Amino acid sequence: MKLYIAGHQGMVGSALVRRFRREAGVSLLLRTHRELDLTRPAAVEAFFAAEKPGAAIIAAARVGGIHANATYPAEFLHDNLVIATNTLHAAYRQGVPRVLFLGSSCIYPKHAPQPMSEDCLLTGALEPTNEAYALAKIAGLKLCQYYRRQYGVLFHSAMPTNLYGPGDNYHPQNSHVLPALIRRFHEAREAALDRVEAWGTGRPQREFLHVDDLADACVFLLRLAEPPDWINVGTGTDVTIRELTALVAAVVGFQGRIEWDASKPDGTPRKLLDVSKLTALGWRAQTGLREGIEKTYASFLAEKAAGTLRT
Repeated sequence: MKLYIAGHQGMVGSALVRRFRREAGVSLLLRTHRELDLTRPAAVEAFFAAEKPGAAIIAAARVGGIHANATYPAEFLHDNLVIATNTLHAAYRQGVPRVLFLGSSCIYPKHAPQPMSEDCLLTGALEPTNEAYALAKIAGLKLCQYYRRQYGVLFHSAMPTNLYGPGDNYHPQNSHVLPALIRRFHEAREAALDRVEAWGTGRPQREFLHVDDLADACVFLLRLAEPPDWINVGTGTDVTIRELTALVAAVVGFQGRIEWDASKPDGTPRKLLDVSKLTALGWRAQTGLREGIEKTYASFLAEKAAGTLRT
């Protein structure tokens, strides 16, 4: 099978490449942003027409943490919406029989019942700080559902929880919480600082999935003859941000004080996915949180030494 992975140079795409290279009979079709701009519909259409992949995974996206989402909502909505519509429409028009679209747990309402099941989609208001990104991902999910319903193509979606791992973005303002903490504690330890400031109250609860586990889940989902239109992918467990912060500090070796700035936003109070549907199908995450953070910190150090750290 010829498999196209859109966004193969990002954290998720890189994990997919690593995982699918271990799959016998899979030939990977990869294009950099310079080679194929997914925001240009004619270029995307021509690519699918020429290459005719047997399947595609849409992992390309503009991503970022609370600060980036709140600061650049127009770009987050526009860019992610265009990527979804261009890739899915071209894949349908050019006869790609199967597409797996990757979304995010932020598609669910801010005050959704916890843990959040797939059927709570569109039952309430979204979290304002990442509404733009969520709207684009909801549109992609619904496009897959409607192409499948209307034309019989096997387009389906996976909604992963908060991801982390090798190749993450460590930008001081625009990164997600876990890589931001790794960088902050590493730099504080290197500078022998006695204190580090953390955003918010530390009370919100979050679920974290190692990106290699997501890649394994994608392999599993692509093997299913009749997958659900969309399905949650996570661990089914969560921690408070305060607990996460203490764990990252311990892994990195920072022994100073952690001071909480409650004037900064907390975001959604809790985000835990109900993964019972995926568990019932036969898949579970394998990487524990501490083990995953240790692996991620090791990759952070390796990427920093090699000059490839995304900042």
